[in-house]
Amino acid sequence: MRATRITVQSALSLSLLTLGLNSANADLPANTIGQSTLAFPAEAHRAFIVDVEFESFAIGRITVVDPDKQRVLGMIPTGFAAPSALSHDGKMIYTADIWYSRGTRGTRTDVLAAWDSSTLSPAWEVLIPNKRAQMLTQRYGLKTSSDDRFVYVYNFTPSTSVTVVDTQSKAVASELAIPGCVLNYPVGKRRFASLCGDGSLQVVTINDQGQESARSRTPFFDPNAEKLVERAVNVGDTYYFTTTTGTVRPVDFAGDAPKILPSWSLITDAEKKDGWAPGGWQLMAVAPKLNRLYVLMHDAHEPMKWEDPSPLIWAYDLKTQKKIATLEAPVPVWSLQATGDDKPVLLGSDIEGGLQIFDLKSNKLTASMKKVAKTATQIMTY
Repeated sequence: MRATRITVQSALSLSLLTLGLNSANADLPANTIGQSTLAFPAEAHRAFIVDVEFESFAIGRITVVDPDKQRVLGMIPTGFAAPSALSHDGKMIYTADIWYSRGTRGTRTDVLAAWDSSTLSPAWEVLIPNKRAQMLTQRYGLKTSSDDRFVYVYNFTPSTSVTVVDTQSKAVASELAIPGCVLNYPVGKRRFASLCGDGSLQVVTINDQGQESARSRTPFFDPNAEKLVERAVNVGDTYYFTTTTGTVRPVDFAGDAPKILPSWSLITDAEKKDGWAPGGWQLMAVAPKLNRLYVLMHDAHEPMKWEDPSPLIWAYDLKTQKKIATLEAPVPVWSLQATGDDKPVLLGSDIEGGLQIFDLKSNKLTASMKKVAKTATQIMTY
């Protein structure tokens, strides 16, 4: 009987509390959530941190920050390990999302989403083939043509292809098979290159309808002799690749066929003997207005650990191909990105989820932002 009395009393108390809350809610106005609009054009150093949230992985985000003021400006929710890209005109942010009807299982839906860069709200989306590559994000898993007409989505099932989305018609224009090759490196308005397992470069040309019009292959490197990192950086149509041991292999795609430029080394023979070599996830960045290359470097390189982070960044003059400075972060950095303005900064996502900020005129660390991401695989800037 005692238990019954307690239960009745508890139920009565809960009912009275509920009535009280309902009465309070009726007297209060509904809450509204305000939304601020970011400046357009964006500040020269505005950065977009792609966070795949490795601990959960079902959803991710893009965190928008102002490195100059060390402020978080906003956030975009993304699907499973979503590759992301910025439009050249600064108006759109693209994400290639994967969603499941039951969160982590069920019916799969792949979409290319276009987000307004000022409001960080969705502008439109297109259903794409359920083939988008499921991998840690990198620069050339999702890219736009130089005129923003087309978006290229890299697919892996494990056969490889590229879905071409027309941003004018907001529809899939084509899906182009790239067997034996990976990623999509945009070249000009209507071409993209892919890196192939036999050491060649494949270039696909499309027409204004997004359909294939030409294709070519060019020998590039010997995959049996060296390990080339696919995570290149580019200045215009010139792309810079590196091997895991520090040989830079540039390619000029401006002509009708790729022009393989002379290779050069990031390290001297003495530095190689001392164990120096490049490493990291997005291990390189370029500052085009300074014509400089920045590379994460290991002082005790291990062949199977070349993706490990490092606090050390070496700067190179791309004209002389000489090392000109060493930058050091207080925390090991995993991925790099430099801004494209006249007074650029170098941004590094570190292993603690922070952002390290360097002024590239002085090559000095100017600020650090803590806890802006959980697993920041990529940084995007204009």
